[in-house]
Amino acid sequence: MSDLPLLGSVDGSSRYDATSSRSSDDGQTPPQDDIDRPIVEKRLLRKLDLRVAFLVLVYIMNIMDRANIAAARLRGLEEDLGMTGNQFNTLTSILYVGYLLMQAPSNMILHRMKRPSLYLSSCMATWAAITMCMSAVPTYHAALILRFWLGFVEAAFFPGAMFLLSRWYKRNELGLRTALLYCGSSVSNAFGALIASGILRGLDGKLGFTAWRWLFFVEGALTIVVAVSAIWALPDFPSSPNVWLLPDEQTLAKQRMEEEVVIKIEHEEKFSGLLEALVDWRVWWLGVTLHLMLSSMSFTMFFPTLSATMGYNATTSLLLCAPPWILGTATSFVVARHSDVTGDRFWHIVGPLLVGIAGFVLAMSTMNTGVRYLSLFLMAQTSVSYVVSLTWVMNTFSQSQSKRAAAIALINTMATSGFISSSYFWPSSWGPSYVNSYLICIFATFVSIAMLWVFKGHLSRCNEAAEAEEQVMGLPEGFRYLL
Repeated sequence: MSDLPLLGSVDGSSRYDATSSRSSDDGQTPPQDDIDRPIVEKRLLRKLDLRVAFLVLVYIMNIMDRANIAAARLRGLEEDLGMTGNQFNTLTSILYVGYLLMQAPSNMILHRMKRPSLYLSSCMATWAAITMCMSAVPTYHAALILRFWLGFVEAAFFPGAMFLLSRWYKRNELGLRTALLYCGSSVSNAFGALIASGILRGLDGKLGFTAWRWLFFVEGALTIVVAVSAIWALPDFPSSPNVWLLPDEQTLAKQRMEEEVVIKIEHEEKFSGLLEALVDWRVWWLGVTLHLMLSSMSFTMFFPTLSATMGYNATTSLLLCAPPWILGTATSFVVARHSDVTGDRFWHIVGPLLVGIAGFVLAMSTMNTGVRYLSLFLMAQTSVSYVVSLTWVMNTFSQSQSKRAAAIALINTMATSGFISSSYFWPSSWGPSYVNSYLICIFATFVSIAMLWVFKGHLSRCNEAAEAEEQVMGLPEGFRYLL
């Protein structure tokens, strides 16, 4: 089957003449017949994967700097800042207000930049500085303002990293690399709790500062170190000079992406990709779907709190957070890789969601310590669903680079806005059983599954229409949407 896309959105315009219209005058890279492609490609992917590994480290710091507030809550944050009622939930959700406002503009800026490594590392240094400032906040309102700006700056990284991956990897390579990137979230949830427990226990009272203030300061300082390294470690686009690539590797990197992107090889108006994404109903459909999916995963923001319902002290509760996320990280690689190999997306999303529902049911049915801890393992499996969903998004919107950048940002913006409302799914008054919280998560999961089923049916009909047109016109088999 050809790797060259045929489908624009639903109609088949400009499908088959895309490759024939390429020329050096259009800025396209001529095919490199004089290189041993399999050998060079293997070498290229090995170098790329090392750069992606550093992206994972950046994402670990990204999640750690936004989620450390949950660990700080266990060591006096609320009491020291005089917080009452739902103020902690507001402090959690305000980050995502800033986050959703900046994602789409940031990706459009990134698309136009020649050095995304500089842009992303600068954003990282900025959010690290804001995290360090959190260690000095005197009041709840000061913390609220800093959390808003933290989300505003952090918004540049994840959708930007996803777009960066889509500019280097082909469709059948993205699933595993997306899982590798997103595993940073699970690793951060796991080892972030371990690091937090060490800081909270070892630095409490040092130099007259409470433990939670040391937590923000130390983790912010660590992020500064990683941000400086990111200037040289993060990759730029294939079209930009990359000193870590040999000439034949650079040429092949450009050629691989030209084989993936068929229409509108970037002779586009500045905001045409954004406009196309805004008027494509599939962007909004997937945005709402992933919004519901992430709302059902809101337990991740309160994982230390849920662990504490088993009756252990703060340090033990944080340590118990690690094993579920370690297992979740391992299964993410297996599921994502199998999804790439089989070409299936839908069932590899739905399967982990159903496992998560089983975890919700177990957690709400008993206060038994062993069963509730098992439920945390099951709930942690749902994160891979979002990984495969994002890969499906990149596979679906592969027609032009600017539209893909806009679609990724818009969908991720709508998705992460789910964390704003879902921060209020877990009021302390519903604890320690949190039955109502789990019921809401179950409902959101079922609705998202239903919407994914409708989307799968739409893509299936597009594939059938393309096949019928090829048979009538006597054309070779072309691009098919992954289902």
